Amino acid sequence: MKEHIVYKVQPGSIAEELEVMPGDALLSVNEHEIEDVFDYHYYTNEEYLTILIRKENGEEWELEIEKEYEEDLGIEFENGLMDDYKSCHNKCIFCFIDQMPEGMRETLYFKDDDSRLSFLQGNYVTLTNMKDHDLERILEYKLGPINISVQTTNPELRCRMLNNRFAGEALKKIDVLYRAGIPMNGQIVLCKGVNDGEELRRSIEDLMKYMPVMESVSVVPVGLSRFREGLYPLEPFTREDAQKALEAIHYYQKLCMEQYGLHFIHASDEWYLLAEQKLPPEDNYDGYLQLENGVGMLRLLREEFREAIAQERGKRERDAFLKKLKAEKITVATGVLAAPALEELASEFQAVFPEKEIQVIPIRNYFFGEQITVSGLLTGQDIIEQLKGRKLGDRLLLPCNLLRSGEEVFLDDITLSQLESALQVKTDIVKSSGQDLVSCLMRES
Repeated sequence: MKEHIVYKVQPGSIAEELEVMPGDALLSVNEHEIEDVFDYHYYTNEEYLTILIRKENGEEWELEIEKEYEEDLGIEFENGLMDDYKSCHNKCIFCFIDQMPEGMRETLYFKDDDSRLSFLQGNYVTLTNMKDHDLERILEYKLGPINISVQTTNPELRCRMLNNRFAGEALKKIDVLYRAGIPMNGQIVLCKGVNDGEELRRSIEDLMKYMPVMESVSVVPVGLSRFREGLYPLEPFTREDAQKALEAIHYYQKLCMEQYGLHFIHASDEWYLLAEQKLPPEDNYDGYLQLENGVGMLRLLREEFREAIAQERGKRERDAFLKKLKAEKITVATGVLAAPALEELASEFQAVFPEKEIQVIPIRNYFFGEQITVSGLLTGQDIIEQLKGRKLGDRLLLPCNLLRSGEEVFLDDITLSQLESALQVKTDIVKSSGQDLVSCLMRES
């Protein structure tokens, strides 16, 4: 019987009342063996439970529980998934992990393709590693939405792109999910000369047939690092390429709006910047369903930022006794992609609050190569090398996606304190929203 070790018990919870302790093992719920976190939540939702616990001394306790429907027991486990993570067996021509240099921390080389992480963390999965048992559980528990890395709906081309002879057959799982009404989102990583052009149009038209169960599809350009020796010879997209991709996407957006009232197919922000076109208005993003793929991130940042400035200005106009902002010079460092948008926002902020002098410095990605322009793949060493010796002022602002989740460590294992020491400047980490950025700019050093 599979055991799940209790890591933490929430104070005041049902589990604490029943004297469940860290180190105890959960064996079953209502005589059902628990495979993973989905089984656990599914079976513990009920109002009447019998759970079997093995104490650290080997004793087995059968605990009968009466509670509210969906009331949580207050137990956290050592492994949040309550099972081993399933790794990816594909060898995709666009995989960024294959473009990583040697010598980085081990976790950066793990390829996950675990459908459970799609529901828990929003990860995109190829469906090639999904077993029939996994699919049956999704249908039984009515889980959703599931995020799918489609890449192409051409079965033969998909096999070549994923280097997996079953990749085309795996597309049939989308039909099963569609018939069961399981909400889906799709992703197409566009590779020049491979799945663009007519192949992109074919994929969009095929995926439109799954609307509205499939709620959105994003198109993102492949990320190419400088570590591609021996890999498939992919080329970067040009300005003209980006314009053609946007022309196709906009054409199908219009069709989808007419038929379903949704834009459905979305281009990531990178396409608009590369094509030197304006970002679409907020209404075009259908509620920002594809933010994690960089679709609408800059538009949402602008809207939230401007709203926050208006609120702060109104607050100060209403209350003449609010303390005047301290004069301060602030440096904002970010990736090349977002820098122009942040420069625009910094100018708008200074027009309202002239006490703050803000400079935006784009950091070039020398570590992975300058074709990588997003902030989330910047390293501590690149930031230090490009900012050292510059007049950074009173504070340095960095986006939170530079750091490992829950820690103050950059991608190359340089710590935040090491960066502060090297640059001799106080550093504030800014969360992802425009309100957070405004609050951080207004904060006193």
